[in-house]
Amino acid sequence: MKTKITKLLNIEYPIIQGGMAWVAEHNLASAVSNAGGLGIIGAASTPPDIVREEIRKCRQLTDKPFGVNVMLLNPNADEVAKVIVQEGVKVVTTGAGNPAKYMDMWKEAGVKVIPVVASVALARLMERGGADAVIAEGMESGGHIGQTTTMALVPQVSDALKIPVIAAGGIADGRGMAAALMLGAEAVQMGTRFVACKEAVVHENYKNKIIKATDIDSAVTGMSTGHPVRCLRNKMTRIYLDMEKKGADFMELEKLTLGSLKNAVIDGDVTQGTVMAGQISGLIGEVKNCRDIIEETVNEAMSVIKARGDI
Repeated sequence: MKTKITKLLNIEYPIIQGGMAWVAEHNLASAVSNAGGLGIIGAASTPPDIVREEIRKCRQLTDKPFGVNVMLLNPNADEVAKVIVQEGVKVVTTGAGNPAKYMDMWKEAGVKVIPVVASVALARLMERGGADAVIAEGMESGGHIGQTTTMALVPQVSDALKIPVIAAGGIADGRGMAAALMLGAEAVQMGTRFVACKEAVVHENYKNKIIKATDIDSAVTGMSTGHPVRCLRNKMTRIYLDMEKKGADFMELEKLTLGSLKNAVIDGDVTQGTVMAGQISGLIGEVKNCRDIIEETVNEAMSVIKARGDI
């Protein structure tokens, strides 16, 4: 399956792995890249030296392209941006801001820059700023979300831009991939599907929480504060939503979730921890390896597209 994105990034399949904090480390990124997709190391709030170490470990495990996701609100973002250039990483995805201040440095180093966007306006701004592609992420996704669904966002962004669009949010199989391609996307990004894979260094409790989830098991916290986060329902979300309903301020709510993602991913606390996962969790019923996930997704997408070709 060849698209503008496979050519741009020199990958076999148009599938990108989400840069999820505490999840997207070198083992997962290298496995996705080795399977023909684009693996991503999530820098999140990680110190620059650790990001450098993750990049080098990933390179020991794969000779295929991989990237780094930079959360622009990270206090270490300036240094992480330099590490990407120093280590010769050729793809960077960005979130939580505008990467304009790093664009010249990255472009001079031959880095392909792909920001995550949640609106047409932001997508246009990224294109004007020199982005090579954008990831249009709908609110079905896990973690920090926007306000527009993938079905509505992707075609509008695709119509507005000349650069390629990658669809994200609510995609976990070939049917979702086929739909995204029909909406104008040149690739898909999957996050939750790769959390529940064998290569992800994630506590089994977290993976099992996703496997056992149904279509109504996700909740969005922080809507009233302007910092919405989608995660799976548990004791923490019930307390959070109750406090939010009663008018608790942002700082008070932040105390409730401080360190809670790490507690869920690393320690397996899926009761008080934040189990970030998308609405598509109810479609994921088994932990598989990355190669099977990618190949099954692509094969199913091609079959669906072919089967619907005469409608």
